[in-house]
Amino acid sequence: VRRRPGRPALGLFGIKRVCGMVDSPMLARSLRLFIDYKSPYAYLAKDAAYQLERETGVTIDWLPYILDIPAYLGSARVDGEGRVLEQSRNAHQWRRVKYSYMDVRREANRLGLTIRGTQKIWDSSLAGIGLLYAKHQKVFRAYNDEVFERFWKRDLDIEDGAVLEGVLKRAGADAAGWQSYAEGKGRQELRDVQEKAEGQGVFGVPSFLFDDGELYWGREHFARIRELISGANHG
Repeated sequence: VRRRPGRPALGLFGIKRVCGMVDSPMLARSLRLFIDYKSPYAYLAKDAAYQLERETGVTIDWLPYILDIPAYLGSARVDGEGRVLEQSRNAHQWRRVKYSYMDVRREANRLGLTIRGTQKIWDSSLAGIGLLYAKHQKVFRAYNDEVFERFWKRDLDIEDGAVLEGVLKRAGADAAGWQSYAEGKGRQELRDVQEKAEGQGVFGVPSFLFDDGELYWGREHFARIRELISGANHG
């Protein structure tokens, strides 16, 4: 779930504004996309990002960014019928959460996707480490597709390393090194990605980051991102 802070007088990276506009980022043929498997907005952005790659030739470097949802939306756990079992949210946070799921379900219905509200706030760190492992194994897209689709159908435990190992194997990865990677090097890689992203202004997902440091948060920016990339490819 996303949140939008107030915008400062300068751009996120100190880029000056002229007449209320921000200078366009340097044209590029590659960009980074930060996602979190527990974000329905990231799921809704997935196929549009694939389409962007396919139609423009841009190279997208997909990276995990693990949201700390309780820090800004509180937390809750519900049963299969949606009854609240425990919670630490105020009334404002509940309204935001309920609206967000209404919003994403409308868009999911339009796109033919299934999004079932989660029964708790998941720790998606291990799934993010799996993303990095899948990239090393060159099976990212198959892994990405299965994790997103099954998680949002409540059919995948993204906190279970053995379950994610199965996803990696079905994607075509050699999973022999998965367990040691997930417990060691992968955790460090995830921390490094997270810290670097935050140092460049990332705070939510989906976030698109150009090489010059210009950041676009949210799937509503696809049209502008496409314009910038198309300009680079025809410049």
